[in-house]
Amino acid sequence: MDQVIQAFVMGLAQGLTEFLPISSSGHHIIVPALFGWDDPFIESLAFSVVLHGGTLVALLVYFRDDWRRLIPAGLAALRDRSFRDDPHRRLAWLLAASTVPAAVVALLLNDFIEDNVRQVGLVALMLVIGGAVLWLADRWGPRTHTIHRLTFRGALGIGAAQAIALIPGISRSGISMSAGLFAGLDRADAARYSFLMATPITLLAVVYESYKLVAGEAGAVEVVPLAVGVVASFVSGILAIAVLLRYVRTRSFTVFVAYRVALAAVVVVSFLTR
Repeated sequence: MDQVIQAFVMGLAQGLTEFLPISSSGHHIIVPALFGWDDPFIESLAFSVVLHGGTLVALLVYFRDDWRRLIPAGLAALRDRSFRDDPHRRLAWLLAASTVPAAVVALLLNDFIEDNVRQVGLVALMLVIGGAVLWLADRWGPRTHTIHRLTFRGALGIGAAQAIALIPGISRSGISMSAGLFAGLDRADAARYSFLMATPITLLAVVYESYKLVAGEAGAVEVVPLAVGVVASFVSGILAIAVLLRYVRTRSFTVFVAYRVALAAVVVVSFLTR
């Protein structure tokens, strides 16, 4: 398949699956495997950095008003050493607390996981396991309060759960939404907190991958596929955020659980019949 079309498909997959609870890293492994793609550039670090950059910009654009309040509020809390009953100050530091576990685990284990657990069969298994966790959280989570009643213990728990998403197929958004539901957040706020928490994590990932890129670990750069991929990931990312936040206000996560199980079945059948 033409490289530009591959770049568009992968960018579209990145934007949608980064924010819908269905695993972007899993789709990055499954999609090329199902279509039989083996283009070195599509699998390169440079292309990965750009796709993540597209979703980072989507987060910053969609939640720009939130971050305009949260960043000054977080700095003010640090300066005054007090939240002063300001919910924005508190939320800024809840998000900071959630970022720590995932950042530490990613720093220690990211390269090992990238080199050793990117098998299609494992992704299929993790899709089912992650789907089961989301299904249970959706039914057992008390869903009794909003983001502003989240405790620091709950924030750390969500961050620790997010660290598990380094395993392809688990889904960063899916596992963090599940942890948010178990922590008592309602569906809409569990999704919103997951997206806000994704901003610093995605920024750290882009910085880290860019460092490796500058260090010379990437191959040749193809400008047109690069541009197509980043635009696709940005636009589809914005749409995915908006659609999910509206969807979960009145509906459960069941459709995403069903999709995960169905995709895992397709992967298994496809590779058993080859």
